[in-house]
Amino acid sequence: MTAFVTLRRAGIVATALVALASGALTTGAARAETTEVHISKGYGILYLPMIVMEHEKLLEKQAKAAGLGDVKVGWLELDGGNVINDAMISGNLDIAAIGVPGFLTLWSKVKGNAKLEVSGLAGLSATSLYLNTNNPNIKSLKDFTAKDKIALPGIKTSLSAVVLQMAVAKEFGDDNYAKLDPMTVGLPHPEAYTALVSGKTEVNSHLGSPPYSFMELESPQVHRVMNSVDVLGNISLDLVYAPKRFIDANPKMTAAFLAALEEADKLIADEPGRAATIYVQSAKAKLSAAEVERMIKDPDTKFSTTPNGVMQFANFMGRVGSIKNKPATWQDLFIANVHSLPGS
Repeated sequence: MTAFVTLRRAGIVATALVALASGALTTGAARAETTEVHISKGYGILYLPMIVMEHEKLLEKQAKAAGLGDVKVGWLELDGGNVINDAMISGNLDIAAIGVPGFLTLWSKVKGNAKLEVSGLAGLSATSLYLNTNNPNIKSLKDFTAKDKIALPGIKTSLSAVVLQMAVAKEFGDDNYAKLDPMTVGLPHPEAYTALVSGKTEVNSHLGSPPYSFMELESPQVHRVMNSVDVLGNISLDLVYAPKRFIDANPKMTAAFLAALEEADKLIADEPGRAATIYVQSAKAKLSAAEVERMIKDPDTKFSTTPNGVMQFANFMGRVGSIKNKPATWQDLFIANVHSLPGS
């Protein structure tokens, strides 16, 4: 937190120097930062820090502490890498929470385009993704057939889609990484949960995150085929990012966001019960706070601004050709504010 406070103070000093040099030392900065920010979050426990930030108005608090006054924060709920990236490119988002693969797809696509380039702000969360099914004949990835349908938030580039590809590559080899892609269908996690538990649609499987993955297993007709942690380890699955133009134009707002994210993570760590209550109230989930708290305390679930294992995704996606521009290090993907963290 000290680093972020230092950064904010440095930003204030730099702004004053610019104003002095231009002879424009009047009320406000020489180049005012934005007073309105549009942010997206998704569904599930992976987005808990963002849910806490919104509920507790932590960005508004940190922005005011940074001297930005009263700022307006607009929140959108979006699911799937393609949907989130389209909203970012169209200018409807300033900051977004997204699965690491979705970010890498956009980062690679717009690299070198000054108007569209994006940078990671920080890591967000890690948890287990469960591949659940209501088909009793499916015990492993080898048992899926063309008749089976696997629900994912987005085809090919969503977090779940790429995690599935990585698991398939480990099972069948890199040349066959897309073997199960024809069986996938795009559905937001809540809809996929309903489809799987009802058993009344063609969707008989779902690769999802808590709470939906946990809730699905409460149905006697549903069983787990795979846990992503067994395949990838406990690495960052989601991160937050923004356009470089926004970051460059709003250094104090960017630092305020990072401070707010750290504050949200601390609340979750220190008061998991309170964080669980916030989630239930905000997500309108059909769960008790006690059930959500159990998910938050699951050993596979972590909330941290440190990007952990991001290069594991980048190396895979570069190797199979999903991205053309592959970063050399994880720092290539993120702003300097977080370069000193023990990322990977």
